[in-house]
Amino acid sequence: MKKIISLVLVALIAVSCVMGLTACGGSKTAEVKELHMATNAAFEPYEYYKNKKIVGIDAEIAQAICDKLGYKLVIDDMDFDAIITAVTSGKADFGMAGMTVTDERKKAVDFTDSYTTTTQVIIVNEKDSKVKNADDLETATIGVQRGTTGDVYVSDLKKAKIERFNTGPDAVLALTKGKVDAVVIDGQPAKEFVKKNAGTKILSDPFAKEEYAICLAKNSDLTAEFNKALGELKKDGTIDKINAKYIKE
Repeated sequence: MKKIISLVLVALIAVSCVMGLTACGGSKTAEVKELHMATNAAFEPYEYYKNKKIVGIDAEIAQAICDKLGYKLVIDDMDFDAIITAVTSGKADFGMAGMTVTDERKKAVDFTDSYTTTTQVIIVNEKDSKVKNADDLETATIGVQRGTTGDVYVSDLKKAKIERFNTGPDAVLALTKGKVDAVVIDGQPAKEFVKKNAGTKILSDPFAKEEYAICLAKNSDLTAEFNKALGELKKDGTIDKINAKYIKE
């Protein structure tokens, strides 16, 4: 009888192991929660594709935060102007895409503490450009990436003609083909665009200064977690190391 009971117990334990109901020689590995990051991967050096993988400053900072907090990071590429909607609808847990903190965006989402400061700059063609400074934008045809702060800023120029594009590279391509007089866009990506498009340059005076942060749904529990992780990553030098990896000067 004892042998029968023992065999039954062994069988039950084996079945439980298969079904994942018991530890079975060690604690069962807890399932790691995924966090989905919404981005627009056409914004080098913050997020872009390399060997079919999304890399860049934002991608590495997001990974460092998730590693510290014990989450699995999943990056979802989409149009820039769809990111806030993805976050507010719950399709994404947070958004990072060189996203500037603005009062208008704060109406829809919450932001973490800032993790970098940047500028909006003006890209023009080196030869025969009618735009020599920010004042010349007043009557120019300006290319911008749809939904960005560059788009917002130039929208206040009542006499200017605004051409909106899905990505920064599309706007710069239009500049090289003479379809727009200038492009207003974030400073670091602008440097990458100019490197890849001979005959273009960045005007010396920045158009505007701004700060990047991570956007999350209103009153998200993740906001406090992310701020804590960001603070630790700033303090231990991780953020500086990531920036230095992609921004050499």
